[in-house]
Amino acid sequence: MAFPLQSLTEFSVLPYTDVLAWIIMAVFVGGVIADRRGRRDLALRVTTAAWGLFAIFWFLLIHHFAFIHRSAIQTVLIVIAVPACLYVGWRVYNGRDSLLTLSRAIAFMTIIYLPFETSAFARTMLIETVAVQTSVVIDLLGIGDGIQFIQDPAPGSTVMNTFWVPETGQASRIVFACTGIEAMAIFGGLIGAVDASRRKKAIGIAVSIAIIWVLNIGRNVFIAVANGYQWFAGSWLEGPVMFLFGISDPARVSFFVADRVISQGLAVFALVGIAFLVSRWVPELLDVGEELLSVLLGRNVTLRSPETAPDGGERES
Repeated sequence: MAFPLQSLTEFSVLPYTDVLAWIIMAVFVGGVIADRRGRRDLALRVTTAAWGLFAIFWFLLIHHFAFIHRSAIQTVLIVIAVPACLYVGWRVYNGRDSLLTLSRAIAFMTIIYLPFETSAFARTMLIETVAVQTSVVIDLLGIGDGIQFIQDPAPGSTVMNTFWVPETGQASRIVFACTGIEAMAIFGGLIGAVDASRRKKAIGIAVSIAIIWVLNIGRNVFIAVANGYQWFAGSWLEGPVMFLFGISDPARVSFFVADRVISQGLAVFALVGIAFLVSRWVPELLDVGEELLSVLLGRNVTLRSPETAPDGGERES
């Protein structure tokens, strides 16, 4: 769910990161192609460059999520992502070719995500689909009597994506970040990259996307209602929340608590739960997690039971 209807004048790095994202996708795909053609040394060098560019990408986004989007959780994750990408790239450069599966997953993620991110038509279609379904669920739950589903009042916009409560004067919009496409791209990329049968991959992708879609609609409903009816407008919350997120309008507290604190906090646990559930159909998904954790922690990490591991549960250090 996007921030309420206040215009933001800060410099946006997004147009530049969009271009960089296409470059990163091309370099990752180049590494995948080199690997598929058996040119392992070239694949390692190209993939190393891709991880370096990926670190730059996340570094450029720190300002956006910290000071414009004002998401503490996402900012922390992005700050961690910068050195993590550099470290993974360094391990790839030093011959850790088992990380090429994770790199292949990044390539697939960007292929899924970027067309929606950079195409105005696809982005608008996705936003309106999610917004309409959110409105339907609000009505079905019987909590929409005081909420009006209206067109985005921003100048020049024709998108139906705004929930406005005349009683409180509060409104919130469904924007691209509210569609759940990032999480769907992550799972689609990871599942598509592992060595598993097409049937298992199809089941895993279908299950993960369906769960993410439903949970995301529920999240949008909660934020629209909580913000519109000012559920978290208590004076005891105003001071800490306004200080933490750098806001000056007490009417925005309910939105930030509902979205930035509760929803984003629960999303972390939800994604872990979805990963665990999907791994029941696609246990090969755990191999990617094992490899990444082994590299980051500097020791062997086993997520699969010995009887389901392809090599009997033993992994090289």
